[in-house]
Amino acid sequence: MKSSKKAIALTYDGQQAPHVSAKGFEHLAEHIIEQVKQQGGLIHKDEILAQYLSQLEIGDEIPETLYQIIAELIAFSWYLNGKTPPGWEGLRNINQNV
Repeated sequence: MKSSKKAIALTYDGQQAPHVSAKGFEHLAEHIIEQVKQQGGLIHKDEILAQYLSQLEIGDEIPETLYQIIAELIAFSWYLNGKTPPGWEGLRNINQNV
């Protein structure tokens, strides 16, 4: 049985938990994916994660059980776009003389 194409867009403001900002199936999914690409967002293909997220409604925050995986995806997306979280400057002046 072929699964239907689905897209679930998440929004993260850096303060609150990420939430579902758009979701759709088939043609609407294709439209969402195209919009995210045009805005430079990360497209992550994971059928199991998409199936779980598709059960949420627009505006719903992701459940705590998904915090780690979503945080890793957001961090990777930020890294690819040359961004860092507010207040994070990275590690500096580490003494590497052992």
